[in-house]
Amino acid sequence: MRDYVFYRNFKQSYPIVERGEGIYVYDKDGKRYIDGCCGALVSNLGHGIEEVADAICKQVRKIAFAHLSMLVSEPAIELASLIKELAPGDLNYTWFVSGGSEAVESAVKLARQYFLERDRNNTSKYKIIGRWNSFHGNTLGALAIGGHIPRRKPYIPMLMEFPHISTHYCYRCPYNLEYPRCNVRCAFELEEVIKREGPQYVAAFIAEPVVGATVGALVPPPEYWPIVREICNKYDVLLIADEVMTGFGRTGENFAVNHWNVTPDMIVLGKGMAAGYSPLAGVIVSEKIVDTIKKGSGRFIHGHTYGGNPLSCATGVAVIKYIIKHNLIENVKKVGLILGELLKKELCEVPIVGEVRGIGLMWGIELVKDKETKLPFPREKNVSSVVFNALLEKGLLVYPGSGAADGINGDHFMVAPPFILQSEEAKEIVSILKETLVEVSKVLLN
Repeated sequence: MRDYVFYRNFKQSYPIVERGEGIYVYDKDGKRYIDGCCGALVSNLGHGIEEVADAICKQVRKIAFAHLSMLVSEPAIELASLIKELAPGDLNYTWFVSGGSEAVESAVKLARQYFLERDRNNTSKYKIIGRWNSFHGNTLGALAIGGHIPRRKPYIPMLMEFPHISTHYCYRCPYNLEYPRCNVRCAFELEEVIKREGPQYVAAFIAEPVVGATVGALVPPPEYWPIVREICNKYDVLLIADEVMTGFGRTGENFAVNHWNVTPDMIVLGKGMAAGYSPLAGVIVSEKIVDTIKKGSGRFIHGHTYGGNPLSCATGVAVIKYIIKHNLIENVKKVGLILGELLKKELCEVPIVGEVRGIGLMWGIELVKDKETKLPFPREKNVSSVVFNALLEKGLLVYPGSGAADGINGDHFMVAPPFILQSEEAKEIVSILKETLVEVSKVLLN
């Protein structure tokens, strides 16, 4: 049968997946793969969870779709209540959509509307400050706010210009400084840009608490998020945490911002909220913002067809209840430490491994041509794809990325297995990684 799927990359061949079970997926030929990255840090529970499948079947027999502008479903109400209990501070209300890009677009539009409503339509606040080496989605608005050069470059003429600051990329510090003597210079750059742009024009700052796809599990210095929270407060700027990848336990906390006891004004959700069992994303919003809308126009001038979809919300309820029931976030902490220690012990001496970094069950491995100088491989070598394909052959799926070093060059991949991972499975993953990276090193450095 001829294949008419429009693929992301027509020059790559894709195994046809047949089924999944636990941390494993199987293709139609019966080959087993360890899902070492949950697809794109999505399938956090693993595959084939009966409780979730049963919840989906139960809901689809009731009703699969209802438009949130007309009707609300019990699953949507229950899911919002569950999220309220998990979220920090006064983040009590959740706006539901179907994907992370939609959720980011919702958050930045809400930031704009908040100031319009609060200041009675007499506000100039509209700019959203993002960071270089960040990714917030592939829609044009989210792409404009994001700072990943390879994804932005083809569409630059179509993007609105927003200011960006440097990311806390300590391995490749943009200021050529070292932590802690740097005094977290990258965090204070936010204040410089707000002042340069004019606080009266800046509505929000958006960032991933732990950078995901564009740099690979980049954990900030402990002072970073408290500093940016204080700066946002000082200049009347909303703080938006993009936790599409990290939310619901990936880093060993309900939300990654909890590691630094910071409460943003909004948290963007996605991926792990329904763990791949249904498309679902959203934005958790503070009481301050919601009260302003309620007392003003009373309505958010925005919406998507699948916002608050009953089937997806029922899936989200089942996923969160499963996480709580099985104490999976504690398992992320415990097995995440084991995985991290093994990765550092076994991979740091591999010739092409520049750095191993991460937290919880979210780990990044940066690949370099020269460990001493941190020189990246040239882009045309496509090293992250070479490593991905070599690991695929050995039955391990990882999440590759490129362009981090200078916007063109630089390769890395992430290891982010399901929350149900056990220590023996972590050892197997690391064993495959080490064997493969040693083999690839010999070819690339020959």
